[in-house]
Amino acid sequence: MKVGKIAIIGAGNMGGAIVNGLLKSGYVEASSIAIADPRKQTLEKFSAQGVNTFQDNSQAVETADLVILAVKPYHIEKVIDGLKPALNPQKIIVSIAAGVNLSDLTKLIGEEYRIFRVMPNTAISLQESMTCISGNGNSEESLAVVKELFDHLGATVVINEELMAAATVLASCGTAFALRYVRAAMQGGVEMGFGAEMAQFITAQTVKGAVQLIMNTGHHPEREIDKVTTPRGITITGINEMEHKGFSSSVIQGLIASFNKIERG
Repeated sequence: MKVGKIAIIGAGNMGGAIVNGLLKSGYVEASSIAIADPRKQTLEKFSAQGVNTFQDNSQAVETADLVILAVKPYHIEKVIDGLKPALNPQKIIVSIAAGVNLSDLTKLIGEEYRIFRVMPNTAISLQESMTCISGNGNSEESLAVVKELFDHLGATVVINEELMAAATVLASCGTAFALRYVRAAMQGGVEMGFGAEMAQFITAQTVKGAVQLIMNTGHHPEREIDKVTTPRGITITGINEMEHKGFSSSVIQGLIASFNKIERG
């Protein structure tokens, strides 16, 4: 079952990325997308692409079949209160507000609504997001609709809501963590003699290829690492030095720090 009209509330980084991904995917026409944001200048680029733009949130959702709440967590209550006159239980509600759980959303919107928490990442603009989905008790029949939508924007997994905080760290924060490795490797490349642009290109393609190896084969990373760590070789020397400096430990500690930040609220 394909979704009809989509309304996105919030044209920030994630809301804008979702629109861009939808347009590139061809899954829905630009005329079937509405986006709302109080900043008129922000909306102009979407309007130029044929997307319906509104500064009034309620106007954006009036004819929508699916509403995506792409606003900051501390704005969610105010936004929902303003939308209530335009909502009805026939509309599917999707929230990407980190840390706002399904119980809170159901209390704010209504027990009879089909509500989903969805955690994508900014690669959604390239149709390469890792998107995690969980729904409330009314949402089972609508799950296929939401999953199909986000399947056109990358890969999806359906998870229990109790894992959503961990999913946020791995899939959303994880983009920044992965890119910080890319940045560090670039800096090393520059120190070894490459120009910054060439170092970036080599590093990015290397990371892309490494990830594709495990995506295509399903191998554990260590299996692919073993293929390039020859006895007394340069790779194992570098890996051991990184581990002596706490590479894996730092990554794990960073993930747990972000997770604890979400859990504490």
